[in-house]
Amino acid sequence: MGARVPLVDAAGTPHVPLTASSPRIVSLVPSLTELLFDLGLGEQVVGRTHYCVHPKGALADVPSVGGTKKVRFDRLMVLRPTHALVNVDETPKALAERLAAAGVSVVVTHPIAPLDNLALYALIGGLFGRPNEAAALSMRFRAGHQRLVEAARGWPPRRVLYVIWRKPWMTVSRETYISQTLALAGWQTTGHDPAVRYPETSMDAAALAEVDLVLLSSEPFSFSEADVVALTRDLGPSGPPVALIDGEMVSWYGSRAIPGLSYLHDYAAGFAH
Repeated sequence: MGARVPLVDAAGTPHVPLTASSPRIVSLVPSLTELLFDLGLGEQVVGRTHYCVHPKGALADVPSVGGTKKVRFDRLMVLRPTHALVNVDETPKALAERLAAAGVSVVVTHPIAPLDNLALYALIGGLFGRPNEAAALSMRFRAGHQRLVEAARGWPPRRVLYVIWRKPWMTVSRETYISQTLALAGWQTTGHDPAVRYPETSMDAAALAEVDLVLLSSEPFSFSEADVVALTRDLGPSGPPVALIDGEMVSWYGSRAIPGLSYLHDYAAGFAH
């Protein structure tokens, strides 16, 4: 047999695919936790964050090690992990470095565009012995991606303000995964700041003059229909329409991105006329 070809993560670190050993994986990224289960690796997940909520009903017996930013390191190490899955945006660099220094194999991820999911499936599936399952996810993703892109060719372009927080109001820059996912539907996000990935924004008339639609995301701030009603009232009849959008479906990469493509297709179609 030939030598195993290393898989390279988002930090440029090579990882040798596992063949015989059974990994003990701690996932510090909610979307990656779900991906592990969907690849058939649920039994190898020994730790997660308390924000890891999918797949529902499957995580009750998986210990939480804290939040994505504030991890209880001692609790994590008691789990004797062989691997830790992290993300550039969500995991503090100092934590990743501390895990590596403790002998844990740290797998760094950083999807920026929707098609980056294909490399993500190949990395995680290839590393942990699930290449066929990863290929199946890739096939489903490609089909959903093509369906959305083809449909969007017949839709008018929209300028949207995607809101993730209030007090202060915050949005997303165009280099983010969220913005590039919305772009598949022909929606260009406004409030862009090339120096800040998640900049503050304004809800005054000048800032909204060229906005076609304001989207209030259900996460990380849990906007609700009541917020839609309140903001619509505050903006008045001359303001752009306001709508609630499922943040998980347009911001989570990994396996959730597959139903996310269908969700965005149907959601955007409702604004196409």
